[in-house]
Amino acid sequence: MKMHKVILLVAALVAVPASAQLPGLRRRSPPPPTVVQSPIEVLRADFAAQAGGTTVYFAPGSAQLTPQARVILQGQAAWLRQHPTVAVRVEGHGDPTDTRDHALALGAERAAEARDYLMLLGTPAAQVSTMTWGKERPGPPSAMTTIQELGGPAPVPAAG
Repeated sequence: MKMHKVILLVAALVAVPASAQLPGLRRRSPPPPTVVQSPIEVLRADFAAQAGGTTVYFAPGSAQLTPQARVILQGQAAWLRQHPTVAVRVEGHGDPTDTRDHALALGAERAAEARDYLMLLGTPAAQVSTMTWGKERPGPPSAMTTIQELGGPAPVPAAG
């Protein structure tokens, strides 16, 4: 009989929620899932935060750097000098209303202008490559995404 009472008491305690068993005791919610970022995602986030952004905007039809673009590129150059093993790709985009050929040419000019300014600020040429998308992959209007591919290590220039 005593064993029967003990079993009923244990069964009753198990069936009652923990918050009802002891005053002030609350159930813990499960911890949030841990988001694991790859090293390249961490670099991209750090670059965007420290450099002030990844996109430089141009006036429509122009490849001339604006004062705002120069500020962003200065931040990017400083970050790249601190991370000499990281290689970046500067991508130039034309304007959406351009013809295919003009968009390719304008995108190439914009990418070269940004690359040249990064190099003027001390970024090694081996760290920066360029490409243009034209209308094949349009970017934001009058934009040139400077750091689309961020990875490394940077290629080592051949001795010569």
